[in-house]
Amino acid sequence: MKIKTDEITSVLKKEISSFQEKLDLAEVGEVLSVGDGIAQVYGLQNVMFNEMIEFEDGTLGLAFNLEENSVGVVILGEYTQIREGFQVKRLGRVLDVPVGEAMLGRIVDPLGRPVDGKGPINTSETRPMEIIAPGISKRQPVGEPMQTGIKSIDAMIPVGRGQRELIIGDRGTGKTAIAIDTIINQKGKDVMCVYVAIGQKASNIVALQERLEKLGCMDYTIIVAASASDPASLQYLAPYGGCAQAEYFMYSKKKATLVVYDDLSKQANAYRQMSLLLRRPPGREAYPGDVFYLHSRLLERAVKLSDDLGGGSLTALPIIETQEGEVSAYIPTNVISITDGQIYLQPNLFASGQRPAVDVGISVSRVGGSAQTKAMKSVSGKMKLDLAQFRELEAFAQLGTDLDAATQAQLDRGYRVLEVLIQGEGEPWEVEEQVVSIFSVTRGLMDTIDIPRVREFEKALIEHLRNAHAELLKGIKDSKKIEDEGKLERTVKDFAEAFVSGRAAEVRSQ
Repeated sequence: MKIKTDEITSVLKKEISSFQEKLDLAEVGEVLSVGDGIAQVYGLQNVMFNEMIEFEDGTLGLAFNLEENSVGVVILGEYTQIREGFQVKRLGRVLDVPVGEAMLGRIVDPLGRPVDGKGPINTSETRPMEIIAPGISKRQPVGEPMQTGIKSIDAMIPVGRGQRELIIGDRGTGKTAIAIDTIINQKGKDVMCVYVAIGQKASNIVALQERLEKLGCMDYTIIVAASASDPASLQYLAPYGGCAQAEYFMYSKKKATLVVYDDLSKQANAYRQMSLLLRRPPGREAYPGDVFYLHSRLLERAVKLSDDLGGGSLTALPIIETQEGEVSAYIPTNVISITDGQIYLQPNLFASGQRPAVDVGISVSRVGGSAQTKAMKSVSGKMKLDLAQFRELEAFAQLGTDLDAATQAQLDRGYRVLEVLIQGEGEPWEVEEQVVSIFSVTRGLMDTIDIPRVREFEKALIEHLRNAHAELLKGIKDSKKIEDEGKLERTVKDFAEAFVSGRAAEVRSQ
């Protein structure tokens, strides 16, 4: 067989001309030991803190402890299949998560991976999980209300867009209910919501998603879930992942956003577990020394951006669980000092039927009236005063002394105010309806109503105004103030008289 040299030469030339040298340069290390979600890795000399690394089976990790001869790596996911001797390589980037409008309506893990069984999420955009919080020059004062739909909060502990308002209380006092009601109340208000579930039962997270779906609230909500069965590393990262999801809408879409961290006590516990396994020195209550920084760098990312940056906002509602009302414990005091106020829930109020069980005496909002409309501001001041006086008189009345008529009337007014503040779960009120209700009770227009029938009267009054005097409600909503107090007072007074005499149905039908 004759060899055709010209053909061989042409093939060789073609191969040489198309040859490209592709070298995959990666710094590779080796697993020295692994256990409880932590791996000690040797050989990654130039790795950076919080840099992502990849094990040879594809599992991701986070460089957490930079020691002299090894690197302490937090494993982000299942760690039981990782063995001593596995190869590990640097990825050269800090931890980031996929973000975008495709995430809305989904349950994702802290790394942005879907866990709701609805298939992959199609988005190409990512954001770093941790960023430096915006400086003073990039912010503007909080002055726009973030309505929760809960009368006791919107009237006396108002939350503004861009604020950090702590919800604190014992287990089972309704902390999550307040946060969920706030999300429900954002329907139709163009506010993007992110609910971060940390260390909760997976069944509870699914039940919440189904409830929000039924109410049509998942269209503007993302649930970031790190359930109780997930590793401590994912529970630690969940709030940062949720914050990054909200920041996409704030920075890229210039929208108002709301993030609920439920709850940061469990995140602190996960961080303590990781730190002790990495042999970091324990401090008070065995937490590491930088546990304050854990929450401060997260909550400082809540902001009302300046108009130059689009004016978007990120409102944070962190939740902290106390033990037996102990607000002076380490984590509660830390988070109280970082936030702009706290909504404190009392177990004894909850047990007595005062729900939401908000203790308005020690709850506070450091933003105050600047996060309220003029209408709400004009009626809420009187309510705070009435409640404060009522609490003093109630304590005095328990001594069993005879009370004069004026004192008894003030006590009765206080009981009616408490009745007005009782609100069912999942029943947020529009701000104009709240204003009418508070106006009616503080002006004494409900004084003729029997205390057990106050809530019945309140609902009947709102229904009457919607049907027969819609212009009064619309005026408060549009102008943000009560334009004709006289007319509103006459309308409520007439309806109260009809209600007492049993003619309310007749008045409503007119």
